[in-house]
Amino acid sequence: MKRNVQVLLLLFLGVGLLHISLLTDLYLRYVRPGLRPALIASGVLLIALGAVSAARDGFPFNRPRAEGDQGHDDGHGHAGGPKVAWLLYVPALTILFLAPPALGSYTASRDEAEAPKAPSSASSSGESLFPALPDTGVAPMSLNDFSARAVWDTDGTLEGHTVRLTGFVTPGRHGAWYVSRLVISCCAADAQVRKVRVHGAPAPPADTWVAVTGTWHPTGKAGTGNASPALDATAVRRVPEPKDPYHDMG
Repeated sequence: MKRNVQVLLLLFLGVGLLHISLLTDLYLRYVRPGLRPALIASGVLLIALGAVSAARDGFPFNRPRAEGDQGHDDGHGHAGGPKVAWLLYVPALTILFLAPPALGSYTASRDEAEAPKAPSSASSSGESLFPALPDTGVAPMSLNDFSARAVWDTDGTLEGHTVRLTGFVTPGRHGAWYVSRLVISCCAADAQVRKVRVHGAPAPPADTWVAVTGTWHPTGKAGTGNASPALDATAVRRVPEPKDPYHDMG
């Protein structure tokens, strides 16, 4: 690859990383908030490497051709390189100008929802596995908390309570649909699916972010792992996509 292509690639990648992590919140589509300093440091390092290479080699076009250098001359004293190398700019420019959206219904519909883990045993004092919900009003809940209660809560803490779940719409089979979230441990590559089936309301368009208010829809026997999280909706309201789409806090 020609040296000028390498230098420009380093610079574009560095500027792109700084753009999404320092000047915007776009980095939250790819990694957890705690990795922001690492992205900023990586961007600075790439720009520094590109600048050093440019200074060393006389970037962009005045580097003398080394004796025995291979490749054809373009008529102006410059060694030519494969034109396909310029395609390497595409991902760098994409990060800078056309940042892809966060993962959504396409991923959620093709991956099985992670089954919520069974909570640890109740204490010897007989305390419930799950804290009680407010007696009045609507209780905002994360999909993970709601799913864990729907599957493992033998004390019925969801019964008689109205809850609100926030996520994006994922179509299912035969007209079914789910309110979903993707939760990451490090980056989008390790995303795990959380989704709750919604009954009693027509499905909004896929990937629409919604706040679904409703009551628990029992399925299967709680505490056996045969149950699945579901909600009888009383209201479905469109909401803006959150700044951090992978942070499920209800």
